[in-house]
Amino acid sequence: MTEHVVFALVEDFSHLAFANAVEPLRIANMVSGKELYRWSFLSQDGHAARASSGAATLVHGDFAGAGGALDADRLFVVSGNNVRDHVSRSLLALLRRERRRGMKIGAICSGAYVLAAAGMLNGRRAAVHWTLHDTFGEDFPQVELSKSIFVAEDGFATASGGAAAADLMLHFIEATHGEDVAIRVADQMVYTAVRDESARQTVSVQSTFGRRNAKLNAAIRVMRDTLETPIQTPDLAARVGISTRQLERLFGSHLGTSPQSYYRRLRMDRAQRLLLQTDMSVMQVAVSCGYGSTTHFARHYKGAFGVSPSKQRFRMCEARH
Repeated sequence: MTEHVVFALVEDFSHLAFANAVEPLRIANMVSGKELYRWSFLSQDGHAARASSGAATLVHGDFAGAGGALDADRLFVVSGNNVRDHVSRSLLALLRRERRRGMKIGAICSGAYVLAAAGMLNGRRAAVHWTLHDTFGEDFPQVELSKSIFVAEDGFATASGGAAAADLMLHFIEATHGEDVAIRVADQMVYTAVRDESARQTVSVQSTFGRRNAKLNAAIRVMRDTLETPIQTPDLAARVGISTRQLERLFGSHLGTSPQSYYRRLRMDRAQRLLLQTDMSVMQVAVSCGYGSTTHFARHYKGAFGVSPSKQRFRMCEARH
């Protein structure tokens, strides 16, 4: 039987993730010689949805006018930038109605944020694009965020975006139509590194820096895990089993900076994401990044980005309006 997949396209959606979700279905039809899948698209206005790239995609209907029931087997939300600004009541109503009917529901890129806003991910694991992890964790602490590229369990599937959308679709194709069809689809896509759910979203510290120094990698992992409660350099060195001087030499020789400067950069990157993606106050952002004083936080933020936190927030609001 042909499986009908509906994609709900949210404004500013990721065109890359969208294409990686749809193309495997088209290719599955081609390599099998059968109509294994068909698909249709929905948007807020029922005419078109605009991707973050500016490209417009024509759709088959709108969220509110989808009717009492979708004639579909699976529904995916595809979103991207500024997802918090595009979670509409009609979209949430569509998701809740279809879930009550037993629809299999999924989300791609930042789409897990929409499912969480609909109350569908409480107590569940979910994958969302790594740049949204800080925002998501603050808004939905009851959801277990996964660092995997996708999660497919309990009737809900979430993929972190980009190539991960293709990995998720290949996972479904293999589960329904067998490994041979999935491999042939991957071959047509020239996709030579198909990943399973255990793959992580971001590359390892070692891959990022092209380094194989285990102590440096371990120190950076500790830093990433303690951004809200940063520790001093001697304690960091003790955590990874070397002296403070050895740790400073490692950062200086491999990264050209000190441990505390690199630590601060990680905290500032987190602060910028929270300022741009959430409604948290400057004080709340400061605390979330390990600062007890907004004055101290603002000084470091301006030094990192050339603008104060409050000015950054003001510019963001101006851009939205």
